[in-house]
Amino acid sequence: MRIHQKNSVAVVVDIQERLFPHIYEHKELEQNCQILLSGLQILDIPLIVTEQYPKGLGPTIESIQSVVSAYEAIDKMTFSCCADEKFIKILKKFGRHNVILCGIEAHVCVLQTAIDLREMGYQPVVVVDCVSSRKLKDKEVALKRMQQENVLLTSYESILFELCTVAGTDTFKAISRLVK
Repeated sequence: MRIHQKNSVAVVVDIQERLFPHIYEHKELEQNCQILLSGLQILDIPLIVTEQYPKGLGPTIESIQSVVSAYEAIDKMTFSCCADEKFIKILKKFGRHNVILCGIEAHVCVLQTAIDLREMGYQPVVVVDCVSSRKLKDKEVALKRMQQENVLLTSYESILFELCTVAGTDTFKAISRLVK
């Protein structure tokens, strides 16, 4: 199944200040997410940003906030984004089938969101180099579970070029500069 630009929306799940420094390979994750989100904006993919209990975990980290500043974060208490009414209302408004996911933690909020999206008839697409957990093993187990649940797994470079579809355009050139 191909992922098409006109039928896709992206969700940034809980990349927040107080938890982020404890995430496995967080510096690499930060760079990868910046590239992914910048590319998605070049491709005009709408974004939804969530924050899990921001009073305790803080806001979205500054480097990600600077990329997604046009989007107001949805405060949530539920692990799954899909259990939040405001999130579901915004998601439905876009009317798109494919939901591209990045964020933390892979084995909690990202996993539960992906499973719930699948149950609701959406096609979750998890960008594996743009999700992580505090422990590598938790991320690995989460990715295996997601595969069992028919969640599509991809990398940021792969999804950006898949959404781009054709070389030689200004969009392609901008994406190419990002991934170099």
